[in-house]
Amino acid sequence: MGSKNNAPFRADVVGSFLRPEELKKARADYQAKKITAEELKTVEDKCITDLIRKEKAAGLQCVTDGEFRRSWWHLDFFWGLEGVEYQRAERGYVFHDEETRAESASISGKIRFNPNHPFFDHFTFAKRTAGDDVVTKQTIPSPSQLYLALSWPENKYKISDFYTNEEELYADIADAYRKTILKFYELGCRNIQLDDCTWGMLCSKEYMTAKGVTADEEKINSLKQLFLKLNNAAIENLPEDLVIGTHVCRGNYHSTWAGSGSYEPVADALFAKENVDAYFLEFDTERAGGFEPLRFVSGNKKVVLGLITSKQPQLEDKEYIKQRIKEATQYVPLDRLYLSPQCGFASTEEGNILTEEEQWKKVALVREIAKEVWG
Repeated sequence: MGSKNNAPFRADVVGSFLRPEELKKARADYQAKKITAEELKTVEDKCITDLIRKEKAAGLQCVTDGEFRRSWWHLDFFWGLEGVEYQRAERGYVFHDEETRAESASISGKIRFNPNHPFFDHFTFAKRTAGDDVVTKQTIPSPSQLYLALSWPENKYKISDFYTNEEELYADIADAYRKTILKFYELGCRNIQLDDCTWGMLCSKEYMTAKGVTADEEKINSLKQLFLKLNNAAIENLPEDLVIGTHVCRGNYHSTWAGSGSYEPVADALFAKENVDAYFLEFDTERAGGFEPLRFVSGNKKVVLGLITSKQPQLEDKEYIKQRIKEATQYVPLDRLYLSPQCGFASTEEGNILTEEEQWKKVALVREIAKEVWG
């Protein structure tokens, strides 16, 4: 199951799924100290086992644990690294229509690999539950996403409190990630996905203007090169049969979004020079622009077109989606194209605004279209 020829799949998913009510209640009860950590884990194990059964029944060849043990798609991973701590933020992440819970990650020391990171046990349970007839994918936030989180000016501690030279920080981030990825490999993982909103935000003039950066083109180019450097350093010299994908979007929280803009400003770096095997890309609305930036995709890299939205329950028209896939073949041949939702269904535990039944209908639609396009 480790060959790079078997992932991604024609019908694929990004990774997160809506949390069932039983799990939401258990997490709330744990926060209220009504149940123990072990009792919460029992519920998580049960819900993940049920989810993987549903994923396999839906015909997915690559499954995940739905990120059911996490509150956030990114912060829970960061908190598990040495040198990163939980922080109560002044305010949440600002999306188009909403603001998230006010939580963040702050640097608290030198960034180091944690051999006891809780995600290792999470993966081991998911793989054991899924068995060997499907690929079990592990999703983690990208190295560039960690750097961005640690760089927020409102953080409790500053990078300069622990590093006099940022090059040393870059090296530590890359080392922590490489060792983490190799540990997942040792546990049997052959498919790692780096979830990455940093590129999506660089595509968004609105978002970057709010951050006070857009007017400075030199700064944007500098960030592009930094993100590329961080991500590539973390994934160099990995085992040949380990698939490294990356997912890029413009924010996904409670069915809303954070940024808009074509991939064009970052395509020359992201698509041409990031050394991943596959890209999972948001393309479900006009906010992501057209397919033209895909002309930069280098080598034999694969592109998973996120044409089915995970934000809304309405099912897309199959013929329209097939036409869009055809349009994408102007830039990437059909045999290197794949289909998925544009993002997960629950990047945070709140989840998007649709039902579990509607979620599975979306997955079924991806499967139906993939079968009709690729056979």
